[in-house]
Amino acid sequence: MAATSEAILGLGLCSKKSNFLVSSKHYSGYRNEKVKSLRRKCYNVRCGPNVSSDRFRSLSCKCRKIESVSDAVGEKVDPFVKGELSANGNGAFSSSLHIGGVNSIEEEAWELLRASMVYYCGNPVGTIAANDPSDSSILNYDQVFIRDFIPSGIAFLLKGEYDIVRNFILHTLQLQSWEKTMDCHSPGQGLMPASFKVRTVPLDGDDSATEDILDPDFGEAAIGRVAPVDSGLWWIILLRAYGKCTGDLSVQERVDVQTGIKMILKLCLADGFDMFPTLLVTDGSCMIDRRMGIHGHPLEIQALFYSALLSAREMLVREDASADLITALNNRLVALSFHVREYYWIDMRKLNEIYRYKTEEYSYDAVNKFNIYPDQIPPWLVEWMPNKGGYMIGNLQPAHMDFRFFSLGNLWSIVSSLATNDQSHAILDLYEAKWADLIGDMPLKICYPALEGQEWRIITGSDPKNTPWSYHNGGSWPTLLWQLTVASIKMNRPEIAEKAVKVAERRISKDKWAEYYDTKRGRFIGKQARLFQTWSIAGYIVAKQLLDNPDAAKILVNVEDTELVNAFSCMISANPRRKRSRKGINQTFIV
Repeated sequence: MAATSEAILGLGLCSKKSNFLVSSKHYSGYRNEKVKSLRRKCYNVRCGPNVSSDRFRSLSCKCRKIESVSDAVGEKVDPFVKGELSANGNGAFSSSLHIGGVNSIEEEAWELLRASMVYYCGNPVGTIAANDPSDSSILNYDQVFIRDFIPSGIAFLLKGEYDIVRNFILHTLQLQSWEKTMDCHSPGQGLMPASFKVRTVPLDGDDSATEDILDPDFGEAAIGRVAPVDSGLWWIILLRAYGKCTGDLSVQERVDVQTGIKMILKLCLADGFDMFPTLLVTDGSCMIDRRMGIHGHPLEIQALFYSALLSAREMLVREDASADLITALNNRLVALSFHVREYYWIDMRKLNEIYRYKTEEYSYDAVNKFNIYPDQIPPWLVEWMPNKGGYMIGNLQPAHMDFRFFSLGNLWSIVSSLATNDQSHAILDLYEAKWADLIGDMPLKICYPALEGQEWRIITGSDPKNTPWSYHNGGSWPTLLWQLTVASIKMNRPEIAEKAVKVAERRISKDKWAEYYDTKRGRFIGKQARLFQTWSIAGYIVAKQLLDNPDAAKILVNVEDTELVNAFSCMISANPRRKRSRKGINQTFIV
């Protein structure tokens, strides 16, 4: 394969072949936590259908010798990292930190975030999920997760450190077309991995050398074997943020990046049996990656889907080949926004309307379209719903409404403009009215309320990790601070985020940046929570950065355009409950 400028930079992007991976070779031999020498070889290796040690066999190589890490990266080692770089055995580097000399929580957070950086070919490509040196049970927390890296990437962008985000975007794009098979079945080509790991392995035929390889996980090794639907959506959102923050549109205009966007869109917009414009997914396909009864059309996926569609429409190069895709994208945006705003929204007025629903309505002008039974309204909601405020329910399916409040879905509905202006303010009103429940002693509740008793046993399968008020079942997650901050700034109510950040600052550093908190008010560190969790660290950093510079939130916010508003208004005025047409009614059919 001909050498390109990207290969010279060590980005190692595949051009046309979907089953190619770029690898890096360097001498091992680290002494006293210091890199003595580094020799890099970039070359292509073919990946076979089975994951095995011989799949990384070299096809060709070009070599040059360099003397230090600084030479490999092409810049000085970051001055904020106190301590010398040392190899961690996974093709990555970590640092020996000196937290004792840190002057503030924010400075400590930055040191910890930099210590979590992962390197490939001498270049930073992401951050590991957790970096707790006292934890001997690593599992997959030493991998770079797409969704986990988003707050890290935003933090680096706002800091003016763009390379790690650019490298992450391009390397995960490279992995998109990796051959992925489970039990002889392959998912759609546009699927992004849940995570990847940089592995350092011995090079065949040379005992003194090793090579770095990227090893992705598309869900084949995940608990429950669930494909990460949200990974591709977050990737598009981060790509747009990169372009807006740096002003460098050359990345999103690259042919391979444009192809990657289209592959994700085609996977999401593919025709199926579903009658709804919302994405149909399995349980555990997003941040809540365990069985929690969110299968169907969970709000979190719909909010990210809407945001990704708007972001992709901004970035797609207008050409004849993309015309049909852009048309399908626009049609889906209108239908999705109407569907979620109309049928997911709930406040006291809507709750009373559902309470009076008639059922078993067989007609095109039915009011109770999804045949929701009023007895589904849970007793807790009747007392919990404030007179001022409302929210988007967690899920909607035939004869089923999940009335639980999910923070990420509601907050990103505000950020993406999936919620109307009034609805967005009402969601923030709910946070203020139910501060003790949703914020408590440590922000932010992932969902409210928790599943308990028989409901917990049936829906979660008696999951010992998702016990009531723990982990995904009503646990408190500090990483959600950054989403709350973006939503609050967008609605010109930053004081809500400022108050939540102050609550977190009382203990987040003392508690060693825990992954999540347990109990109804988030008083205990989670019983299985990892410490020094990277997205808890990055979420706090981004919240502080945005509060210091609110204008920077624009790189994440989607502003609804006039065309969508007009189309939505037309749908309302046309009364879709009564409007029904038959396509091709004037066509002549030959029998």
